[in-house]
Amino acid sequence: MDFIFNFIPNLPWARLEIIINVVALLGAILHIYGVFLEKERRRDLVFVIGGLCLFVYSLWIGNKIFSLAMGGFALASFIEFIEILTGRHKHDPKMTEDYKHPNL
Repeated sequence: MDFIFNFIPNLPWARLEIIINVVALLGAILHIYGVFLEKERRRDLVFVIGGLCLFVYSLWIGNKIFSLAMGGFALASFIEFIEILTGRHKHDPKMTEDYKHPNL
């Protein structure tokens, strides 16, 4: 039983703190899930939501570097998502061919 109290020493947490930690966990899970997605549109949308979740968490803990990184990541993913929706996001045919048939 001591292991539980050492692992989570600050029980009970305030309700807001629990919500913020759940949001951070959701953001981390979404980032991991986004890596495995094949469709670029869906991947960018998952990265935007995950980045925003982690941005909220970084503001809560007060880490400026983490806030800048997650805010920038969410913004970049959102811009790429908008480019895909508007048809401005293109892939070079050579880049696509190299992806499909890499030279080993």
